[in-house]
Amino acid sequence: MAMTVGVRFRNNGKVYDFNPKDLILLPGEMVVVETARGVECGEVVRANRETPAVEGKEIKPILRKATPEDRRRVEENAAKEREAMRICQERIEANGLDMKLVDAEYSFDNSKILFNFTAEGRVDFRNLVKELAGVFHTRIELHQIGVRDEAKKLGGLGICGRPFCCAQFLRDFQPVSIKMAKEQGLSLNPTKISGSCGRLMCCLKYEQSIYEELWKLCPKVGATVMTPEGRGVVTESSVLKGQVKVRLDKNPDSPPAEMGVEDINVIRADRPNKNKPADAGEGAPKEPAEKSAEQKPANGENGGGNRHRNRHRNRNKPQE
Repeated sequence: MAMTVGVRFRNNGKVYDFNPKDLILLPGEMVVVETARGVECGEVVRANRETPAVEGKEIKPILRKATPEDRRRVEENAAKEREAMRICQERIEANGLDMKLVDAEYSFDNSKILFNFTAEGRVDFRNLVKELAGVFHTRIELHQIGVRDEAKKLGGLGICGRPFCCAQFLRDFQPVSIKMAKEQGLSLNPTKISGSCGRLMCCLKYEQSIYEELWKLCPKVGATVMTPEGRGVVTESSVLKGQVKVRLDKNPDSPPAEMGVEDINVIRADRPNKNKPADAGEGAPKEPAEKSAEQKPANGENGGGNRHRNRHRNRNKPQE
């Protein structure tokens, strides 16, 4: 176990662990730390606590608590970032680049300025970097980020009326697929299951593990089942309630009967094939494809035998 504190450098940024040494830190305090980008000033968002040590991972120490001078520099950098955004946007328009500037980040010691942008494809911004370096006289970096990262940085309100999850508490983006929406019975209309970033909503991932466990217990629509009232086919499935509607074979014209999952047994999990007999798999004759597959070796053997006999017949035939 190792003693760590969580530090964040941007309002919606990722939380990183640092070694507090002998310092007792509380959320809201400002600290100066050494990072891969150099010296940075961040806010403590998680107080001292013990975390499992990861082999091979170095936890960098906190240099000091932020002084009034450090806080003043952070405020000055924030003002410089707004000015850098304005100048960079002007240069982008002057160069006719197809890119959208998201934000600018000054390093704590002003040794570097990082501009984040989004674009549909690759952008040749070499000339832009030269112009910005001539204006700011410092190191310039441009990073192309995705639309999800843009939403995380800018923030906003989702269709649920709450702030974006990515801007509040999500540390990393999880993969989300349309299959999750199908298994959860949601509308497949892209406008209803997509966030403001245009990608599938991150919250589709939250309950997916529960749905996966419940679907193992609940038969899907089209499955053939045996119920206390006889055999039937599942026409509707409510995975959260643990109930299904079954159309009984003995009463096909009657409304489907509603039953609990625990009261039925699955005979066949897949949807019946209309081209196959209803009782396929239960003593029914084999499919024609299987018969033809069984006959092929016999035909091949007979054909081979005829050719063999013809070769002998031709060999014994006297030459003219």
